Amino acid sequence: MPSNRPLSRSIIKIALRVVLGSSRAHVQDWFPGLRLDCPAGFEGGFMRYRGVVVGRLTTSRQAFRQRISRVLIVGSGPSITRTDLGRAEEFSCVLLNGALHLVPEVVSKPLAVAIEDERFVWGNFDLLARIPAECPCLFSVSVIRAICQLDRTWLQDRKIVLIDDVRKPYGRSRRDITELRRLSHANLSEDGATGFSKDPDAGVFQGGSVAVSAMQFAASWKPKEIGLLGIDISNADEPRFYEERNKAYSGIRRAQNRILDHLIMAKNAAVENGITVRNYSPVSALAEHGFGYSSEFANSTDPAPPKAP
Repeated sequence: MPSNRPLSRSIIKIALRVVLGSSRAHVQDWFPGLRLDCPAGFEGGFMRYRGVVVGRLTTSRQAFRQRISRVLIVGSGPSITRTDLGRAEEFSCVLLNGALHLVPEVVSKPLAVAIEDERFVWGNFDLLARIPAECPCLFSVSVIRAICQLDRTWLQDRKIVLIDDVRKPYGRSRRDITELRRLSHANLSEDGATGFSKDPDAGVFQGGSVAVSAMQFAASWKPKEIGLLGIDISNADEPRFYEERNKAYSGIRRAQNRILDHLIMAKNAAVENGITVRNYSPVSALAEHGFGYSSEFANSTDPAPPKAP
């Protein structure tokens, strides 16, 4: 299935890998033209594109100062059609990618929007118009650069929080496992393949789905509960809830084990800090990996899903 990324971006990605090597290949995320002055302490940062300031960067701590009781991380898996998000509290939903289709009819006041893959921006830029002006946006480096390429004015007066990859951080070379283990905010699996960041403002462990990054941010806000909806994973070959026949590219099936490993680690870290984690997706690989299933948001006509073996 073809990618939404323009051919020119694919060429840049390949060329920079050849010229810079694997340790610096992620320069393609901000090349050409994007420069980020990241926030430090209580001081905000700036986004510059081709030398012009196009917006400000803020930290998660600054963007989410209010006490948050429940965070619902909402993906765009097919199971969303079997849920009733109209029952969700205002300012509780973190919408991932295509879940923006729920705005404003179903979710009028999201807590945040998170987009990590620039391919979504290239293929769905008009959908970003649904994001309320005051809504914080969690964006990766490549997403910010893609937005600048399409409309550099879009970022003005927005609350933008950077999703920085702790393994491949903005402006630095790729970190190896030894370097990662020295970071006080990083938890790593024994083999170093799976990680969890206790301080997302210092970087997150990306794990094949923006849901992984959203979980790390959500845990840092210390809510009483984190809920997952539309994070199906197991049926990633099916159209998303808003698609009919033309299914956009998705790497979820290929990255399924990686995604699950990261979400399991994030769940365990959240539970250790007194946060309840619930899966509200009636069809999800999460149910088979210790997340169970809660029917709180199930449609009244939806039959109960079979129990996981």
